[in-house]
Amino acid sequence: MLDANTVLIGKKPAMNYVLACLTVIQNGADSVTLKARGRAISRAVDVAQILTKRFATDVGVKNIAINTEQVKSVETGSMNNVSSIEILLGK
Repeated sequence: MLDANTVLIGKKPAMNYVLACLTVIQNGADSVTLKARGRAISRAVDVAQILTKRFATDVGVKNIAINTEQVKSVETGSMNNVSSIEILLGK
């Protein structure tokens, strides 16, 4: 399901994810995929912008996919819709 070139974006600072992406690229990968859900979507966009504008200027955005996922709530047990994004970055 998840490959080695995928970085899942969560609650950590954006620079942590930028460094993770740089590590994937330095290990010889042609592309890296950022995946985020809900409130982490804005952080994923920040990571993509920081990476392409400052650290890896030869890397660009190849594809962006948005989706809605059904997630079961921990508190109520009901199903909630959560937005998600996948950003494919490559050379």
